Amino acid sequence: MRPSVSEHSPGSSSAPAGPRVLAVANQKGGVGKTTTAINLGTALAAVGERVLIVDLDPQGNASTGLGVQRRAGQKSTYHVLMGEASMRNVIVDTGIPRLHCAPSTMDLLGAELELANIDRKTYRLADAIAALAKADDPNRSYSYMLVDCPPSLNLLTINALSAADAILVPLQCEFFALEGLSQLIKTVERVKSNLNPRLTIQGVVLTMFDRRNNLSEQVAEDVRSVLGDKVYQTVIPRNVRISEAPSHGKPVLLYDNACVGSQAYIRLASEIIRRERELRAA
Repeated sequence: MRPSVSEHSPGSSSAPAGPRVLAVANQKGGVGKTTTAINLGTALAAVGERVLIVDLDPQGNASTGLGVQRRAGQKSTYHVLMGEASMRNVIVDTGIPRLHCAPSTMDLLGAELELANIDRKTYRLADAIAALAKADDPNRSYSYMLVDCPPSLNLLTINALSAADAILVPLQCEFFALEGLSQLIKTVERVKSNLNPRLTIQGVVLTMFDRRNNLSEQVAEDVRSVLGDKVYQTVIPRNVRISEAPSHGKPVLLYDNACVGSQAYIRLASEIIRRERELRAA
């Protein structure tokens, strides 16, 4: 994971100007990572933020969940990482005001091997985001970028962590939750030491929470005892409407704004904005 001699950190430990970049990451699959990325992005856009969802998962669920169709020959985040397209030129409109998407394609499956011998292979996304900010295009200007990572700690995820100001961790309320979280925290520390000194954990969001299940309550209690205030007060409940929404190509906030899942993501967006204000004021 150490950078080669030709790679250098993109900046000091101070936060850069431009959008706030949050990597939505967990090496475990099925924890609600993509669901959190698209619905949190929608909720942030709904309260007036300009948001870009960057889909770095070859499965492309964040793209399809926002109604973005995957087409043959489409430029995607793969082409951004390979230097074949700028971030500005792959961004598409989602049809949701103030919310855009840099879509994924299956080409990303081979990105790790192709990046292996490329200079600054861990900073390809960071460089692309920096170039987008320098372009000073009001139509491509964002207050938040949410990077949806694949469910593994591969070079795609490392690119996201190297570009991010902070990591947002969706954590399913299940027995092995803390075990997976400890591995992710170690990875964050290694990336912070070797690649991105400004990286922090913005917070952990508990997902698929079932108040009827004692295990959910126990996991929540255990995680809060370990991480304290890093765990958001908002929890995302198990909700059938959240599960149904992707098949309609919509975030749950558009599919059923009144359901408990939608309301939870609106509260989460408010909590994240409040934390960000506190960080800037500190």
